[in-house]
Amino acid sequence: MTAPAEKINLLGMPKAKLEAFFETLGEKRFRAQQVLQWIHQRGVDDFDQMTNMSRVLRERLKEIAEVRGPEVVYDETSKDGTRKWVMRMDNGNSVETVLIPDGERGTLCVSSQIGCSLDCTFCSTGKRGFNRNLTAAEIIGQVWVARRAFMPFDPTDRPITNVVMMGMGEPLLNFDNVVDAMNLMMEDLAYGISKRRVTLSTSGVVPALDRLGEVTDVSLAISLHAPNDELRNTLVPLNKKYPIAELLAATRRYLARLPDKRKATIEYTVIEGVNDQPEHARELSVILKGLPCKINLIPFNPFPESDFRRPSMNATRRFQNVLNEAGFVTTIRTTRGDDIDAACGQLVGRVEDRTRRSQRYIAVQQVNP
Repeated sequence: MTAPAEKINLLGMPKAKLEAFFETLGEKRFRAQQVLQWIHQRGVDDFDQMTNMSRVLRERLKEIAEVRGPEVVYDETSKDGTRKWVMRMDNGNSVETVLIPDGERGTLCVSSQIGCSLDCTFCSTGKRGFNRNLTAAEIIGQVWVARRAFMPFDPTDRPITNVVMMGMGEPLLNFDNVVDAMNLMMEDLAYGISKRRVTLSTSGVVPALDRLGEVTDVSLAISLHAPNDELRNTLVPLNKKYPIAELLAATRRYLARLPDKRKATIEYTVIEGVNDQPEHARELSVILKGLPCKINLIPFNPFPESDFRRPSMNATRRFQNVLNEAGFVTTIRTTRGDDIDAACGQLVGRVEDRTRRSQRYIAVQQVNP
């Protein structure tokens, strides 16, 4: 007996791909516009409800296609209003997505991989190892799930105003799927989020960053975390392949391509006794001189597998003052959602680790409790 063909998930298709899909069915391209609005603006996953299409087309779509988002297995709201979802993907794997409300602004932190193939020493995600890239449907599905949590849909209500690709994973190592998902975030027929309010955060995959500038103009955040290569090699091992000078040069190239004057966000996790001294701040101000940027200081958020410590607020403010005096706009990120492990660097999900990295960390902890 022949196994039934797997249905095509329309959730992750940006406009151009959806138009091509309908053309293969002998349908007009405008059907893509209708389906985009049903799925992303009205939260509909049932073809029978898409009433501006013929019954014949709806029946055909039910045979070959589906609209299937991730399964929510955990939904919790922090005492500060931060909301975290754990979404199951397959084979026991899951990712975490966080919504941070701030007045009229709602920032959704979206994951791009199950686990992370990088191993930044200050990040809990990396200690869980890596399983695979998320599909475009699984990435935009996080936005879709979060938006549907505020049903019924109201076009005047925008609980998600900003999206940051800062969740689990390195977005530039899942290039095509991340670009498709970001295109849907910015698509007027879908979520209509401004390109200035969709931000991709990277640890510095330089060739992919150059390629990104050829296909999109979203905002950019650089996970720097150290002012020199020697220290960054230990905190962000990717730096051994793409050192700071190369990364900042690629950042300048990306910004130069943008049609408007925009700054990169430099993310710097401040760790007590590691990178939090005034001399580190002065060194940082030197390497960033002339780069259009703003600096976001992130006090380290502890997790069980790390011996790093959170810096004092006085030390963080001293660091900030050095950068401010050097002329940089520098903010200190307020820790949000740490009571539900939703703070920056704390996202872990559930990862069937293909790298065996998590097993190695567990073994080390057992030897050195």
